[in-house]
Amino acid sequence: MKTLGIDIGSSSVKAAVLDTDTGECVGSYTSPATELPIDAPAPGWAEQRPEMWWEHVSVCLRELFGGGSVKPQEIAAIGITYQMHGLVCLDEQGEPLRPSVIWCDSRAVEIGAEAFATLGETECLDRVLNSPGNFTASKLAWVKRNEPEVFARIRKFMLPGDYILYKLSGKMSTTESGLSEQILWDFREGGVAGFVADYYGIDRETIPDAGPSIGIQAHTDRTTETLFGIREGTPISYRAGDQPNNAFSLNVLDPGEIAATGGTSGVVYGVTDRRRPDPLSRVNTFLHVNHRPDASRYGVLLCINGTGILNAWMKRMVAPELSYDEVNRLCESVPAGSEGVVMLPFGNGAERMLCNAYTGAAMLNVDLNRHSRAHVLRAAQEGIAFAFRYGMDIMRETGIHPHLIRAGKANLFLSPLFRKTLATIADAKIELYNTDGALGAARGAALGAGIYKDRAETFASLTKLEEVLPDAGMKVALDEAYAAWKAELNRKLKN
Repeated sequence: MKTLGIDIGSSSVKAAVLDTDTGECVGSYTSPATELPIDAPAPGWAEQRPEMWWEHVSVCLRELFGGGSVKPQEIAAIGITYQMHGLVCLDEQGEPLRPSVIWCDSRAVEIGAEAFATLGETECLDRVLNSPGNFTASKLAWVKRNEPEVFARIRKFMLPGDYILYKLSGKMSTTESGLSEQILWDFREGGVAGFVADYYGIDRETIPDAGPSIGIQAHTDRTTETLFGIREGTPISYRAGDQPNNAFSLNVLDPGEIAATGGTSGVVYGVTDRRRPDPLSRVNTFLHVNHRPDASRYGVLLCINGTGILNAWMKRMVAPELSYDEVNRLCESVPAGSEGVVMLPFGNGAERMLCNAYTGAAMLNVDLNRHSRAHVLRAAQEGIAFAFRYGMDIMRETGIHPHLIRAGKANLFLSPLFRKTLATIADAKIELYNTDGALGAARGAALGAGIYKDRAETFASLTKLEEVLPDAGMKVALDEAYAAWKAELNRKLKN
């Protein structure tokens, strides 16, 4: 039996097929070969067309099923994971009314801050565990305020993954976890946060019905069978935002377990059973994929916008002729601490962990007579690791203590230097596994459809590839470099 996982990222779309009997990935495809475009009509904005995601889903599925090794009729269930917090607005015909305002768009920061002050900090932190901030509900309020003609035509608004489920099934719905990431879940009442919707003037009829993340949510329609050969009526049985899904894919489901990822953004995601918000909303709490009323599971999310995107930008600007492996080897030619070069990675929009400050990226202390491109490339990777450490210190204030971090061996975690630097500066062991978002969604689909009966069956084939321990030989230099990095960040934040 086989299940399909679809991963809607801001950089690419990926689909993977899992053989549930062997636990092996038997096919995967990513589209496009280069990164998806992100439009920025104004500073701090970031938009993508929902139709573009569907176009690339279509490419992936046709490529997966076109070679004959995987037959679409074999797909027994489908799981979807997606970039979090995006806003998709659909009209009466189910067509997008405007481009999606995606996760790294910061246009609604002030709207969220106004809501936090007006609704009351105590009320927000008690009921939605966050400031309304720059999340989906605030983005929709921006549309209401600035594009009233669009707002008036909205039949339903939804998250990116909800849109893909709609395209596969014709059903408009979301999940309870999805509502929480939109800041539209009332943790105290256990339902839609009507007080937030009412404040923003959001018609509750435009909020899709919500159910659990794991379990049958819809079935594919005749159009999907015609387009791709997947049988009509195939269950869509798992749906989760990319960071809860990354945690799920790494078998991070119980209190105290930690997952990390380093793609375009960097994330540390810890599971807890305690509703304990950060008063400054620098880290955010959402419903985890396996939350139940009788077994609370909350995901505490640290997101750093300027991580993998900085690493890619630096390679493109400083060493375009080198592969990533060659860049990593070049970085290792200079000592820990980059001989004083400091890189602040915060150049990809407002940073939640900096209280929504947008400081921009910065490179400091460069000596033109002494430092080479190896120094600045290493300083970039160290600066990203230092940003992780800075955020983990905030997470500790909420009761999350990252001593063991699980990650997929992908993106930034492909760099031995980055892994070693992060393990050392965070004083944590890192475990790397053979999984990714699409494969995690395929496993979730199998669990949600009852093909896998429990957690043990779901993750029996998850293989640990490597362990990374803190490096005592680097610790003193990295601690000193982190202190210098933090001092520069504090100066930047005061300006």
